[in-house]
Amino acid sequence: MIERVRNSWTISLPVLGLIALVATWQRDLPAVVVVIVSLILFGCVLAAVHHAEVVAHRVGEPFGSLVLAVAVTVIEVALIITLMISGGEETETLARDTVFAAVMITCNGIVGIALLLGSIRHNLPRFNPEGTGAALGVVITLTTITLVLPTFTTSLSGPRFTPAQLAFFAVAALLLYGAFVYTQTGRHRDFFLPVSAAGRTIDEEVHAGPPSLTATYISLGTLVVALVAVVGLAKAVSPAIESGVAAAGIPNSFVGVVIALLVLLPEGLAAAKAARANRMQTSLNLAFGSAMASIGLTIPAIAFATIWITGPLSLGLGPVQLVLFLLTVAVSILTVIPGRATRLQGAVHLIIFATFIFTAISP
Repeated sequence: MIERVRNSWTISLPVLGLIALVATWQRDLPAVVVVIVSLILFGCVLAAVHHAEVVAHRVGEPFGSLVLAVAVTVIEVALIITLMISGGEETETLARDTVFAAVMITCNGIVGIALLLGSIRHNLPRFNPEGTGAALGVVITLTTITLVLPTFTTSLSGPRFTPAQLAFFAVAALLLYGAFVYTQTGRHRDFFLPVSAAGRTIDEEVHAGPPSLTATYISLGTLVVALVAVVGLAKAVSPAIESGVAAAGIPNSFVGVVIALLVLLPEGLAAAKAARANRMQTSLNLAFGSAMASIGLTIPAIAFATIWITGPLSLGLGPVQLVLFLLTVAVSILTVIPGRATRLQGAVHLIIFATFIFTAISP
């Protein structure tokens, strides 16, 4: 079922990505080279998706979704920190913009695409509202305590935490994410398994043979290589992204949206594939799991990085972002309650996502 990973493009592309990374590191790239590097970067993302799926199939759900979510978050954290170190005060809102974009992309873009594709192909695909609702609750809580509260705290002027507040909420986010992972992989694991048309959970591990241990180790090692290549190449093309955003007259905050779109591409592709295979629960695990990882791991990492990163760190959301977040919360709750996916639900989430992209370009 899982194709052999030896001597395939999924091996060669990450290696090519490392070669390109070494060749382009800390250099000004002409436009043609930027295009070539971007194509290699996209190929490395696809390779990362493949190898994450191999590892995921070996460990089974919901561990598989967790593997890809954490892997993608590693990319996000590395990109944010490297850009903040090199960007100075101009990047004080980069973490906020990127993390909030990740929440909107996962909870509206990825969820919307999965709901739409799944309902078109399978009419009313089912998922477990208990597990999905628990995941959504954690996403809402994490977003509120890390991105909403800074707008309203009064210890510092502006949408910022004091060092003590940042430390507290970073630890709180990490503990909450850890509690969810413990729940998802422990006693209530069945809440996050795919659901049949009759509403029964399906343990996929008993229906499909997992890849060999050798193939799994090869994919795990290549996944690490692919992620390193993605982080490095994305850093290499980031000046071109920033220049393009500035030339188009788009606010600099849109750079965070571009970063989030890039790093969440593997999740989007994997979730769409799962939805078409009538595994809606897996798609939602990927979407909400990525949102949780983006906040529960990124914010603590950024908080720790502030020890040596100079300059202010603004995390509080603006008025437009707050409205879109509240709308996302309300619609997501209504989506999760029935435990069934419809085309209308998918369309609503995608319209919210399109609104987010448009307002990020034209605030």
